[in-house]
Amino acid sequence: MLDIKVLRKDEDFEDITRDEFIDFLHTHLEKFGDPKKDINKCLNYAFSGEKGEGGFALAAFYEGKLVGGLIMNKTGMGGYIPDYVLVYVAVDASYRGKGFGRQIVEKSFELCDGDVKLHVEYDNPAKRLYERIGFTNKYAEMRYKNK
Repeated sequence: MLDIKVLRKDEDFEDITRDEFIDFLHTHLEKFGDPKKDINKCLNYAFSGEKGEGGFALAAFYEGKLVGGLIMNKTGMGGYIPDYVLVYVAVDASYRGKGFGRQIVEKSFELCDGDVKLHVEYDNPAKRLYERIGFTNKYAEMRYKNK
C-alpha cells in the first residue's frame, strides 16, 4: 500500500531530507523536469506563508522507499485562473504502471479547496493519465521569452 505524506514546511520532512526530495523529483521528471534550483524555488513557494502564496508537497512511499513526489502551488488568482497549479509530479520509473501516479494526484485534490491546473508537454506519457483523471485541454499555452 502507498503511504503518502503531506509536507507543508521543512520540519515535515522525516523519512527523507528536503534535498533528497528535490533530487528525487529532478531525477524522475527526466526530460520533462527543471533544474534543481527551480524545483527548490517551487518548494519554497509551496511552503511560504506570504499572502497569495503557499501550497504543499506530497512524498509517496512504498515499502519504506520513496517512489513518488508532487508539488502543488496556490496561484492566488482563484476565480479567473484555477486556485492551484500542479507544478511537479513524478513516480520512480521502476514503479510506474501500478497506479501510484493517480493515487498521488488524487490525494493532492483532497487537499485543495479549489480548481487545479497543470502544464504538460504534448509528448509526455503522463498526459494520458491526467486526461483519465479528468483534466481537460481548455487553452493552448503560448510563451514569450522576454530578453
